Amino acid sequence: MRHVRKGICCAAAAGAIALGYLAAGVNAPAVAADPPCVAPADLVRLDLPLERTARHLASRKLTLIVALGSSSTAGSGASSVEASYPRRLMVELARRFPTEPLMVLNRGIAGDMLARFDDTVASEHPDLVLWQLGTNAVLRGYEHGKSDSVIREGIRRIKAIGADAVLIDPQYAPKVIAQRQVEDMVDLISSAAAQEKVDVFHRFALMRHWHEHEGVPFETFLSTDGLHMNDWGHSCFAKALANAIADAAALDQTSRKDHLESEAATTGEAH
Repeated sequence: MRHVRKGICCAAAAGAIALGYLAAGVNAPAVAADPPCVAPADLVRLDLPLERTARHLASRKLTLIVALGSSSTAGSGASSVEASYPRRLMVELARRFPTEPLMVLNRGIAGDMLARFDDTVASEHPDLVLWQLGTNAVLRGYEHGKSDSVIREGIRRIKAIGADAVLIDPQYAPKVIAQRQVEDMVDLISSAAAQEKVDVFHRFALMRHWHEHEGVPFETFLSTDGLHMNDWGHSCFAKALANAIADAAALDQTSRKDHLESEAATTGEAH
């Protein structure tokens, strides 16, 4: 009851302030609106179906997603844990799959991600692993061959536990694009994923699109450190990723449905 009363008082106070502006003949100060969250389909579409994720969604079993990464995944730059991309992703996916139980676990911790893979990822038996990688390697001393080995080892481990995999490449931010190796890292992630037949979510291209094509200033989607996403960035990224996951899972369900219908038709003809 106290919170309700507080809300009523706040609303009344806001109304009084607005009336005060009108009475004085002064326009209320303008509040800058957030830009629209734009995510062109050709930039964020996943090329391969998420087979295990689709099966769990279709069966109404709990679909468990693990977000693996370091500080960006943990939520650096966001105003709260609730504003971090894994938490926003869970909200967005729940909107798209309102009758299917699902959960997104945040496993963003600084340090060697593969060294803690068994304890923080494999032990959860996830259906989908979202692996955000590449940024720290670019910022702390990039070695093409070493990064290639790490990426392929990570993919191998994800496949070994039977989970779907989506790699997420670096963020487009001043501190990252200042490193000349970042383009090579982005290409390396895409190349390794294509060869290993797993999906990539092109965060780098999406954020570059916001800045270069939509004219969104860096400060609108990045925190003051010029590296990590802020609340708007985490939220828009999560919306785009949720759409990509939903489409890739639906793609697999559609292909399986078509296959089953084709089999049924063939069996019917045989009889």
